Amino acid sequence: MTGLLVALGAAVGAPLRFLLATRFDRELPWGTLVVNVSGSFLLGLLAAMSLSESALALLGVGFCGGFTTYSAFAVQVVDRDPRLGTAYAALTLLLAPAACALGFWVG
Repeated sequence: MTGLLVALGAAVGAPLRFLLATRFDRELPWGTLVVNVSGSFLLGLLAAMSLSESALALLGVGFCGGFTTYSAFAVQVVDRDPRLGTAYAALTLLLAPAACALGFWVG
């Protein structure tokens, strides 16, 4: 049952990420940045809420795992010129953990 909940959450999170990223990614991938930061915030919030195993599988692992993306982030860093790629990587690596910590604190 847990695997099904993870798949169900990912089936919602991944298309939502795709829609946001394709809508807002430009020279700097703003859409991917927004999904990674907001997904990190949500995962921190969910972790603080002491959810059941099933709810965490659906929302944390499934939805947040499908919504956020490391692979697209890595490709987008490499696809940019070194200066812009480094700036994008630094921005993501600063904001995503901070958003997760903020979500945990709010929760």
